[in-house]
Amino acid sequence: MARNKYPEVTVEKILDVSQRLFFEKGYDNTTIQDIVDELGGLTKGAIYHHFKSKEEIMDALGDRMFVNNNPFEKVKKRTDLNGLQKMQWAILMNQSDEAQVELTKQAIPLLKNPRILAGMIDSNRRVLAPRWLELIEEGKKDGSIHTEYARELSELMVLLDLWMLPSVFPGGMEEIHARFMCMMEMLEKMGLPLYNKELEEKLMSLPYFSEEKK
Repeated sequence: MARNKYPEVTVEKILDVSQRLFFEKGYDNTTIQDIVDELGGLTKGAIYHHFKSKEEIMDALGDRMFVNNNPFEKVKKRTDLNGLQKMQWAILMNQSDEAQVELTKQAIPLLKNPRILAGMIDSNRRVLAPRWLELIEEGKKDGSIHTEYARELSELMVLLDLWMLPSVFPGGMEEIHARFMCMMEMLEKMGLPLYNKELEEKLMSLPYFSEEKK
């Protein structure tokens, strides 16, 4: 039996095609067969060799986007920003990445699956919480952040992302905006004053929030 000498090339090809189809047709409207049809000779078996399901492909796309455009790595190099400002910029850069925002929008229906939701929370806890903690600790050292709950806040940041998603906690624009203001006030009282107007406007303009207006 022939062996694939370059499995990483096959994986990248599957991810490239899947991302394009998810964006063009939507995640729910894209089937594994649709992906196979665009892979130029690869079979379903080749896909299932690398990914057990369409959900795993979506997970891998999210991981690849984060690695390729990691906002934490970018702000880490900014010597002109303090720890608090780096946190604000990391959030703004992540929400300004159009491909990442579109992928998040496509992934929202998946969060209704408890297994997928639990997996995402666990992944974000392992990947994002340590990076938030690093910036919070930096802010404590430079005086821009005053809190005794650095680790707890780094973990809370991961959970608050979920609170803002209308697919997880249903709500219209007014309710989502109220959550945002509540979140900012709560964080400020805990020594993490993240709020600024640009952050609010960027978040409220995201498609999966702004569509609630319709």
